[in-house]
Amino acid sequence: MADPWLTIIGIGEDGLAGLSDASRKALANAETVFGGERHLALADVGRRGRAWPVPFDAEIVLSRRGEPTVVLASGDPFWYGAGASLAERLGSDEWITHSAPSTFSLAAARLGWRLESVTCLGLHAAPFERLVPHLARHARIICLVRDAKAVGDLAKWLTERGWGASLLWTLAALGGPREYIDQHRADVFAEDTPGNLVSVAVLAMGAPGIPRSSGLSDDLFIHDGQITKRPVRALALSALAPRPGERLWDIGAGSGSISVEWALCRGTAIAIEVRENRAANIRSNAATFGLAHRITVIAGSAPEALAALEAPDAVFFGGGLDIAMFDAVWSRLSPGTRLVAHSVTLETEALLGELHQRHGGELMRVEIAHAAPLGRYRSWEASRPVVQWSAAR
Repeated sequence: MADPWLTIIGIGEDGLAGLSDASRKALANAETVFGGERHLALADVGRRGRAWPVPFDAEIVLSRRGEPTVVLASGDPFWYGAGASLAERLGSDEWITHSAPSTFSLAAARLGWRLESVTCLGLHAAPFERLVPHLARHARIICLVRDAKAVGDLAKWLTERGWGASLLWTLAALGGPREYIDQHRADVFAEDTPGNLVSVAVLAMGAPGIPRSSGLSDDLFIHDGQITKRPVRALALSALAPRPGERLWDIGAGSGSISVEWALCRGTAIAIEVRENRAANIRSNAATFGLAHRITVIAGSAPEALAALEAPDAVFFGGGLDIAMFDAVWSRLSPGTRLVAHSVTLETEALLGELHQRHGGELMRVEIAHAAPLGRYRSWEASRPVVQWSAAR
């Protein structure tokens, strides 16, 4: 087998001194060395160095295929680094990697934190909203950030959302002679940080964070009244049974509340909504919860909008189901796919009864009433009954 043409090297702030003999040999033999400007300076590669674009684009490296090439990345190239972006485009015999301790490992070691209990996030090319699902009192989070300015922006973002009491540690040049660590409080952060800053640690203090139970408060969502209400949503999610890595089709998504709660369980969702104003609300809700990377919004109608989609692991119909749509969707589903449908109309209720008789599953009628003022007293105010059918293909 020929030697791999690409070597992916993790480099620390101690530069060449911290590299293995194999890494230094690959650097010496490389015709081209890609990396950030900081990496190239640490490796002292001179004219062979090529700074990669921001955001990183694997094509610039693949254009050197067959020639001895090195890619430099901070620490572990496969933890929020360029490693996986390249490896998934290459054969296993085309590349080799030599990793160094990750920035996360170094930061946890400096702070004395148990790394297995720390949330590690790459925010150098992602919005701060990615923090939302992870923020809870006393949560410990280590983030990679783009530059020093991002620290002040992050402190302001935390403060505006009720997390101003959080402690921040700015960590720069970890593992090198210029290592710098300082502690701050988010709501009084006002410091010029080193320009080579790459990580921030957060000990979250303040608001309680998002509950992990199904059925989040309706007030957390932007909607125009078209939303699966909290108690009914909890029942729907229980029947949908989300698991990490699974894909949901949320058909007639309304506000996208089902998609959001599914994605909070580390799945992905495709929200189909025919009305553009509601599709816009779904996008806003996905962004607010830091889930825009997990929720795809399609402004269109089913079943036409489903034609080019990969098959789901679960499907939710919030309403508006008819037999033609059901048949079109059912025919696309793989064995074991879970389907949940809701109805508040007599016509759709009759259809769900027919489908239950034909395909089995569970048919349930839910009636919910809330206490409300009635003159000087209180009385029960009933919501429309909801019929839920759940089944597996």
